[in-house]
Amino acid sequence: MNRAFAFAFGRCRALVALAAFATLGLAPVSAPRAADFPNQPVEMTVLFGGSSATIAQLLADAMAKELGVAVAAVSRTGASGAVGYSYVKSTPPNGYNIVWNSNSISTAHHNGNMDFNYAAFDGVARVGMEVPAMAVRTDSGWKTLKEFAAAAKKQKLKVGISGRGSFTHLSSAALFNKMGVDVVYVPYGKGKAPVELLAGRIDAALQWPSQFQSHVQAGKLRVIAVTSAERIPVMPDVPTAKEQGYDVDMVLWRGVAAPKGTPKQAIAKLEQAIKNVVDSQEFRGHCKRLGFEPAFLPAAEFDRFIAKDDVAIAKLMASLGLKKSK
Repeated sequence: MNRAFAFAFGRCRALVALAAFATLGLAPVSAPRAADFPNQPVEMTVLFGGSSATIAQLLADAMAKELGVAVAAVSRTGASGAVGYSYVKSTPPNGYNIVWNSNSISTAHHNGNMDFNYAAFDGVARVGMEVPAMAVRTDSGWKTLKEFAAAAKKQKLKVGISGRGSFTHLSSAALFNKMGVDVVYVPYGKGKAPVELLAGRIDAALQWPSQFQSHVQAGKLRVIAVTSAERIPVMPDVPTAKEQGYDVDMVLWRGVAAPKGTPKQAIAKLEQAIKNVVDSQEFRGHCKRLGFEPAFLPAAEFDRFIAKDDVAIAKLMASLGLKKSK
């Protein structure tokens, strides 16, 4: 075989091989296809500790069973959620990096911690709702919001929140504005506010019900109000702020989002897995004990819901002087 013929023969074989790959819909080297999703572990970034982290772990474990691959809940806390959101936003939009999101996507943006907002993500599904609860020490003698307000008008009281600009801060500000009282906000991270309340270093705390439950059962703390429009199943005897004459309806939603541009096939598979989990009796049983109310919304509806909620949060933060101007 002469050199010219050998070159031509080799080139011909290479062209035949490439044609075969094309015919089969293959390529010698290719990235994972959305149609194959998922074929490797999924990582869910968790922005906060406490009940948020507990629910996220329950969701991740159950999703893993539905998807057939590991779903790892990884804590990336800090800056009111901005640390975790920034990380996920920087990852490839392929469905393998998701975030356990909440109203914090709006509060972290509008308080100046992030230069991007909810539009940097595609909603996957809303999972449920969580309601802030206000607790005081049992020995304070306060049993209602009116009694707390009367005391707060005599001297400035200290209230523990998750952090400045956090949803518990926003809820507290909305509540105390309606009550006509001025308080000192003391920010605590990682569920420390109830401990500080027990120690007497603050006078009240607005946090998630699960953080108060054991102390309430021990008779050391009393929950005097929740900020939802209706009473919550985990604390059926606790009246709402509205029932006590203060028109407040502040509820935190939690769900899952992915970087903008994530393939629709991947989002659809994640969405279906989440729906199956939220519909399961096992997951609902865990949620009831934690004071978390399952409230599934599919991806498209969730996106619209977040956009509408962002407008409301921006307006409220502006009215409370918490929104940073741009």
